[in-house]
Amino acid sequence: MGKRKKLAKFSILPLATGTIFYSFSTKEASLNYEAYSTNELSLDYTVEDVRDEITAPFQISKTTPFTGKSYIGFKEALGFKESRGDYKTINEYGYLGKYQFGKGTLKLVGIYDTYGFLDSPSLQEAAFYANASRNKWILQRDIKRFVGKTINGVEVTESGILAAAHLAGPGSVKKYLRSWGAQAFSDAFGTSVRNYMRRFGGYDVSYVQTVKNARVDFDRI
Repeated sequence: MGKRKKLAKFSILPLATGTIFYSFSTKEASLNYEAYSTNELSLDYTVEDVRDEITAPFQISKTTPFTGKSYIGFKEALGFKESRGDYKTINEYGYLGKYQFGKGTLKLVGIYDTYGFLDSPSLQEAAFYANASRNKWILQRDIKRFVGKTINGVEVTESGILAAAHLAGPGSVKKYLRSWGAQAFSDAFGTSVRNYMRRFGGYDVSYVQTVKNARVDFDRI
């Protein structure tokens, strides 16, 4: 209390050339700390909890990735890797949306309107699930045979297989597994089947059903 503190003071001086010159100076100033005291103030109060009465006016369509080994954690991690979770993005090779679908893959799950696809987060989520179900049916024998094995230094898991199938297609994953890693696939950015097997291994994807020719159910979107 009673200490003196230096306060900065500056002024703006115009020069003949039109340039603004700043000059600084300091001077001694006294501060009365008593004016800021909280003594004798009542600070004991509560706020009524009304969280249960609040209804969100909208739903956030762009999800944020989070940790966890469930199906939700799996798809959010994969979506973040593909596009940082951006539903609207189109990359330089024409792959679309949060999960970077090609037009051919979208047709396989029953989607032909790419503009509508980009405008609908719920449709993109449904497409991801349908494609995962379809890939799981195609690769079911390989899942039974290779899960738990180690190929190219990476333990094979069901989620790793499904992630690699999303990247490269189920046919490329079959070749990779059945050749014990000798026939390797990499996309245009150099991302490999092995990379996806390692990065997305260990998630619980039992939620994904094994469905032949799975397609999006538009009535549920």
